[in-house]
Amino acid sequence: MSAGAAVRRGTACEEFMSNDEKDRYGQKLQDVEAARENEWAHKRDQELIEKMRAKKTVEPTCPECEKKLVRDDEHGTGGMVCPERHGAWLSWDAIVKMLDRLAHPGSR
Repeated sequence: MSAGAAVRRGTACEEFMSNDEKDRYGQKLQDVEAARENEWAHKRDQELIEKMRAKKTVEPTCPECEKKLVRDDEHGTGGMVCPERHGAWLSWDAIVKMLDRLAHPGSR
């Protein structure tokens, strides 16, 4: 096949599809690619959200002995304590409650 025949074949193909059709076809390909990227990103986001939810439901543990912390209802603060007495962990509300009790000792 000669070089001229290849040129003619390309020209015939170009005559078969107008520039408008090429543009629409190219746009469709871009749309499909964007849809696939969006689908992948959505799937990845869902996986990350599930990992975050799984972490949130994990019971808190003592950083020293790795035992599960237990709620300290004995003192009325709502904090968590290590069963091996390695420490206590309080929420901000529990700290405010304790400070209020210290400031007003008779109001219990």
